[in-house]
Amino acid sequence: MLPAQVVIKEVGPRDGLQNETQTVPLEVKLKLIGMLEASGLSYIEATSFVHPKWMPQLSDADELLQRLTGHARFSALVPNIKGMARAEATRLQEIAVFISASEVHNSKNLNKSTAEALDDIKQVTERSNGRYQIRAYISMVFGSPFGDDVSLGTVKELMAALYELGVYEISLGDTTGVANPQQVDAVLSELLKSFPREKIAMHFHDTNGLALANIYASLQHGIAVFDASVGGLGGCPYAEGASGNVATEDVVYMMNELNIATGINMEQLLMTADYISRALNFTNLSSQLRKYRGERDGTYRN
Repeated sequence: MLPAQVVIKEVGPRDGLQNETQTVPLEVKLKLIGMLEASGLSYIEATSFVHPKWMPQLSDADELLQRLTGHARFSALVPNIKGMARAEATRLQEIAVFISASEVHNSKNLNKSTAEALDDIKQVTERSNGRYQIRAYISMVFGSPFGDDVSLGTVKELMAALYELGVYEISLGDTTGVANPQQVDAVLSELLKSFPREKIAMHFHDTNGLALANIYASLQHGIAVFDASVGGLGGCPYAEGASGNVATEDVVYMMNELNIATGINMEQLLMTADYISRALNFTNLSSQLRKYRGERDGTYRN
């Protein structure tokens, strides 16, 4: 039986914008986040405390968080103890940490081994000392483009270690969009033998057009938390070919068709997707955004 309702966690302002080469003005980001909240999204990952040298697009994280005034649950990615120090100067109630199931990806993304990356997370959680709720991402769960094998055993070990450190939820990432529904079914069938579904979220990219199918496979296992990015923005700057995250509006459309509640206003969400896509001159539009523009302009044919 499918869940009666799901939570969609919006990662566009962070995961969607981190890969942009053009400078996105702070005012555009603030308007984007305000529009996302107005659409009914209750969880928004707003930015990252990664060093500006590595992600200049998010170098305004401190000011952005100071100026947020909404009531959604805002989160920011915290890569290490230095990032944690910056987070402590904000009003955040939640932070996110990340690690990859691929040793090579950790080296490219973090310049650290998997063990060293896990130690960074340990330092962050210890310094948090219960002040923040902590969410974790595991990247490359369904395969790595770097030639190294990603075993389910490694994923299990990382999940156990992260839960032991006190994270309340782990988002399993298909970072390069290589997963298929059969694989998702197999992976979740195994993981749910050891871990509660209530503490698992899914994070799919649509590189090969299978993100929605993979979400449906996850729903069949009772998973009810999914990451998505408005307009399908995003990608991984350290994983070539990793196109955008699954579009929030496409996920909401599918949930509506399945009579699964999201609490999100589709019209307002599409207005938001249209706004940020035009602001970034983003041409790889989601299916629902193309339909929305076509209906508005009178060019859409069913």
